[in-house]
Amino acid sequence: MDRILIRGGVPLEGVVEIGGAKNAALPLMAASLLTDEPLVLENVPDVADVGTMRRLLQMLGVEARHPPLAAHTLVLQCPEVLDTTAPYDLVRRMRASVLVLGPLLVRAGEARVSLPGGCAIGPRPIDLHLEGLSRMGAEITLEGGYVHARAPRGLKGAVIRFPKPSVGATENLMMAAALARGTTVIEEAAQEPEIVDLAQCLRAMGARIEGAGTSRIEIEGVERLSGARHRILPDRIETGTYAMAAAITGGRLELRGTRLDLLGAAAEVLDEAGVVLEEIEGGIRAARSPRGLVGTDVMTLPFPGFATDLQAQFMALMCIAEGAAMITETIFENRFMHVPELARMGARITVHGATALVRGVPKLVGAPVMATDLRASVSLVLAGLAAEGETEVNRIYHLDRGYERLEQKLAAVGARIERLP
Repeated sequence: MDRILIRGGVPLEGVVEIGGAKNAALPLMAASLLTDEPLVLENVPDVADVGTMRRLLQMLGVEARHPPLAAHTLVLQCPEVLDTTAPYDLVRRMRASVLVLGPLLVRAGEARVSLPGGCAIGPRPIDLHLEGLSRMGAEITLEGGYVHARAPRGLKGAVIRFPKPSVGATENLMMAAALARGTTVIEEAAQEPEIVDLAQCLRAMGARIEGAGTSRIEIEGVERLSGARHRILPDRIETGTYAMAAAITGGRLELRGTRLDLLGAAAEVLDEAGVVLEEIEGGIRAARSPRGLVGTDVMTLPFPGFATDLQAQFMALMCIAEGAAMITETIFENRFMHVPELARMGARITVHGATALVRGVPKLVGAPVMATDLRASVSLVLAGLAAEGETEVNRIYHLDRGYERLEQKLAAVGARIERLP
């Protein structure tokens, strides 16, 4: 199993290219099941989760290929659905596999998808997906750890009100509703940029969708969807991660191919904490403020609030800030698993339930640490970049799920970092 070795203490300087958003790519890939024509996706990140989704779609009947000399372009086409089962072995590796449920159901009339179960950051049930599809006329049973959904007469429009926003459920129901009979309204819908990106692609395919990016989305079903070409939006989590990498090392980075508005409230929180973010042509410039890093309280919330996927990175940043920071996690339980690993590097963090109190220290010291999930693992990399001495991050397969060429990108801007077998 690979590991990453970091010799910290080097300010990062230079340019980082921000890739396409992994969390947008996965539902967009699932949307290829909605048509028999080619769906061409540009700016597709080369990360492990995209590879897992590609393998699943190929099992279901989707032909997938990269055009010559276009590594970040993916052509997906599903002439016919060959299988309607998303097996446990793939779903357990990546919860987003459940996004094939709605498209399969509306295209093939049935779907059999493994229940995802729990994961390192806590159980994330799919009950909102199932309740929404049931309201649209699906017959759903649970058999042997699988969701078996049937809609032999197709799906029909319905008004669906979530008790709380769910990105995955919003995406699944948007795709199903695009080919359902009548009009579907999703209230308390997720408002993340990835939702807007999916809606833009579906509209390019012929779907009728209004309100994406607000709490109320209305979809008028159509008889068929066509192929389309769509460029995936920049990855806001990668953007925030590299912005904090610049600040935690006292360096300066140009983040190309991204936008400041994608960060939502995180941009204001980072500014308050001493991370200077400046919009420039084609991207963002990120650096540490001359006044230094300042302890800043934050609470994770659905977009446009502070993203839970940036919480671990922000905690690493606060470890060397002046003063104290209160970090409250409201989205996922068990999402402080990086705390003991940061403590091994000298961080002073106290956890009480869903809140962590971080008291800044003058410096972190390198140590062997263990990654527990995707975002926790990159927080340890950030800490290692700022720490004195060597940091060895183990179990980095988590990193490969969501960050393309992380060590190469960091090495190109001055980090002393290498991947070892």
